[in-house]
Formats: sequence, structure tokens, C-alpha cells
Amino acid sequence: MKIIVDGFGGDNAPLSVLQGCELAVKEYADVDIIVTGDEKQLRKTAQEHQISLERIEIADADGVIDVEDEATMILKEKNNCSMAVAFKLLAEGKGDAFVSGGSTGAIVVGASFIVKRIKGIKRAALAPILPSDTGCYMLMDAGANLDCRPEMLMQFGIMGSIYMSHVMKLDKPRVGLLNVGAEETKGTDLQLGAYRLLKQSPLHFTGNVEPRDVPAGVCDVVVTDGFSGNVVLKLTEGLGLTLVGNIKEMFLKGTLTKLAALIMKPQLKSFKKKMDYTEYGGAPLMGISRPVIKAHGSSNAKAFKNAIRQAHDFCRLNVIEDIKAALAEAPKEEKTAQ
Repeated sequence: MKIIVDGFGGDNAPLSVLQGCELAVKEYADVDIIVTGDEKQLRKTAQEHQISLERIEIADADGVIDVEDEATMILKEKNNCSMAVAFKLLAEGKGDAFVSGGSTGAIVVGASFIVKRIKGIKRAALAPILPSDTGCYMLMDAGANLDCRPEMLMQFGIMGSIYMSHVMKLDKPRVGLLNVGAEETKGTDLQLGAYRLLKQSPLHFTGNVEPRDVPAGVCDVVVTDGFSGNVVLKLTEGLGLTLVGNIKEMFLKGTLTKLAALIMKPQLKSFKKKMDYTEYGGAPLMGISRPVIKAHGSSNAKAFKNAIRQAHDFCRLNVIEDIKAALAEAPKEEKTAQ
């Protein structure tokens, strides 16, 4: 299997990208990697940091698309940047999956217009895996689509359920619809319409879920529009950092608390691992015809390695083929009279 990695996507690129790629090829015997970007700079970085390029091919590219750039620049002004070249290679079948820690907007645009969506999918959705009290859950959409229709949310539920079943090994993943109340009559036209479609679908739909119940692990896939999902994502990230920071400060206040920290070290280490986004790698961009993984912008080598592992599993477990099959059985949104 060949994974294509954007060599200049992310805050710590290209060093952390190359380090992550090296870790990945050492850990996964069936993975080879193509890294895209300025070949001279990539080879120089590898040499200076003694990074082996065994089973890592470099595809030369010109420039980088920055987070400040308009996302559509990947199709025009910067159509030869490291991310654009990676997408072109994926679309041409020269690799099996894509990983980047670069601009989310550019990834959504590039994947949708260069690689293309799965036939029948209305919109691609960003779907991070987040920790919960009982394990983890998939949040989708987390920011790719600010305006949605009910059928899109129903498709998000289908894609999320298949991913969590195949990749995370969950039996009959529970799908919940993010809402301001648990009652079936709550929400705007979007939530009411999505509720009806999800209820008609073959999914294990558990109904509406309130934001306060999401961290408790009441469902395995949380379906919502990109605006609400992005608010949930950023609040979760901020709350996690604040919580870990406060716990650390509490245990460093004095001699007795430092002693308590030593006694609690295994439990604290386990808690930190549970809350660490690098354990999950990145967020799949669901709905694209080939596996696409958006790594966190601040990813270190470990996070990039795990994002490559995620892309490997996404591809190996036939997620996309099963999404195509499930779409044929999905209920359709009723057309309203004009």
C-alpha cells in the first residue's frame, strides 16, 4: 500500500512529517510512502536529522498553500504546491490514500474537486475522533460545511457508522443527532428533517443528543452541521487543555501534592493518553472517493505516524466500498413543492 503525504502540511513541517513517515514505514511492513514538496529541502532536512528515506519516495512540488490563503488557490494560483501535487497523484491512482496537516479548507476543496466525492454523496464531511468517558466518538461534520440539508446529515450518519464499525471495531455504532434537547420535536427544520431521515435509515439511530451528554459517550457517531460541529470540536479541545493544565498545576503546588503526583503517576499517565489527540492521528474527510486524512496542524512525529496508520486502516478495511453500497439503501429527502 502506498500513502501520499503532504510534506509541507502542518506547523512543524517538514521535519515532523518526515519523522512520522520514518516511524510509519518501520512499524507497518506493507506501507510505502510518497512525500510531496520541495525535494531539495526535504532531502536536506532528512540528512540533517539523520532520517532514513528507505521506502519513502519524494515527489517534487513548488510552494506551499498556507492557512491564510484562500482554499480555492489550490486549484489555480497554487496548483503545483505540495498539497495539490499530492491530490493529483491520488486522483491518478499513484497512491492509495492521502495525509496532510495543512489548511483544512484547502484539503476539503482539493479533495472534492481534484480527487472527487463518492457518487451520490452531497458533501464531504470532516470527522475527527474525540475521546469520551467510555472510549471515543466520531464528530461529523466538524467544520467543512456550515450550511447543511437534512439528507447531508443522514449521509454523515451512514459514513460515520461504517467508519466506526470497520476501523474502530464497534458493533452497531450508535448514531446520535446533536440537538438542544432529547425530544423528537426539538430543533430547527434541519434537525427535524434529519431526525426523520435518520429514523427511517437502517442505522442504529439513538435519537437526539444534547452537547452535555456527548463527552459521556452516549453515542459513537455525533451527527451535526459543520458550524455546530466546529464549535463542539474547539470547545472540547480548549476544555481538555484547560483541564489537563489545572490538574498539573494542582499537583505541583507543594511537597505533599508532588508526592501525591508520584503515587498517582500511572493513573495520570493513562488519563493524559486518553485525552491526547495524537493517539488518534487525524480526522478522516468522509465522502471522498479515496481515503483522505486531515492531521492536526500542530502534529508531531507520533501524530503523523498515527495519521498514516489511520489512512492505512481506512484503505485496507474497504470503508469506501461499503459506503457506496449503503447509499443505495438510504432514504431520500422529500422534495418540497415550489
